[in-house]
This record gives sequence, C-alpha cells and structure tokens, in this order.
Amino acid sequence: MVYYLSLLFNYSIVLLLSGDGHENPSLLSVNPGLIIWTIIIFFILLFVLRKVAWGPLLKALNSREESIKNAIENAEKLNKEAEQMMEQNKKDLAEANAKSMGIINEGKDMANKVREEIINKAHEDSRELIDQAKEEIEQQKETTLSEMKDEISNIAIKAAEKIIKENLDSKKQKKIVDDFLTKIPKN
Repeated sequence: MVYYLSLLFNYSIVLLLSGDGHENPSLLSVNPGLIIWTIIIFFILLFVLRKVAWGPLLKALNSREESIKNAIENAEKLNKEAEQMMEQNKKDLAEANAKSMGIINEGKDMANKVREEIINKAHEDSRELIDQAKEEIEQQKETTLSEMKDEISNIAIKAAEKIIKENLDSKKQKKIVDDFLTKIPKN
C-alpha cells in the first residue's frame, strides 16, 4: 500500500514539474490538477494513517489512560486504607495509654493498700509489744512489791524483836524507827 502511495506521490510531482512546456510555473500560480491530486493524496494518506497508525496510537493512548486511571484509583484506595490504619493505630494507642494508666493507677492503689496493711500491722505489733511490756512491768511490780512486803515484814519483825528485847525508851524507839526507815528501799 505504501508502495502505491509513493508511486502516486511521485507521479504528481512529475506532473507538477513537467507542465506544458509553454509556461513556467510560478510559486503563486494555481494549478487545478495539482490541487485535486493533492487533496486525493491527502485523503489517501489520512486513510492509510488511520488504518495503520491511528488505531495503535489511540489504543496505546487509551491503554495508557486506563493504566493511569487505575494507578490513581489504587493510590486513592491505598491512601484511604493508610488513613484508616492511622486512625486505628491512634485508637489502639489511646486504648493502650488508657490501659497503662489503669494498670498504673491499680498498682498505686495496691501499693497504698499494702502500705496501709503494713502500717496497720506495725501498729498492731507495737500495741501488742507495749501491752506485753506493760503486763511484764505490772508482773515485775507485783513481784517486787510482794518481795518488798516480805522484806518489810521481816524487818518489822526484827525491829519488834529488838524492841521487845530491850526495854525501850522514847529515844531508842525513835532511833529504831529511823534505822528501819533507812533500810527500806526508796523506789
């Protein structure tokens, strides 16, 4: 087909250049035969280009347009998914923060409870120790008082024996009582 077109083009150029021989063609002269052949060759060339080149060009352009459109749709889809994932991550992070704060608060509460229990236990233990110490002191006091009573009674008996053995006058009685009082412990 291209071969025939090139023949037709060559033939029209030969006709254009050959002329009648009588006139010299000028650049501005109008030749109706040349105009008709130029129009015919233009439409034939347009037809051939349409069959040979335009189809594949349009097909390539359409496929390129479709691929660009698909790429844009995929990018928008991925962008939406990324935004959703970011939102989900923000929600998950907020939940994790809330849970961690809850755990921290729970730990603080438990630590406060344990501290209170330890303090209460220490107070109870100290009260028990104080009560025990008071009981021991009371027992020792009673024991000491009982021992003192025994000793005082022994001393009183000894003093009475001395008084009875000696006929006492008032000076001797006072001296015996003073001696007795000095022998008694002051506590």
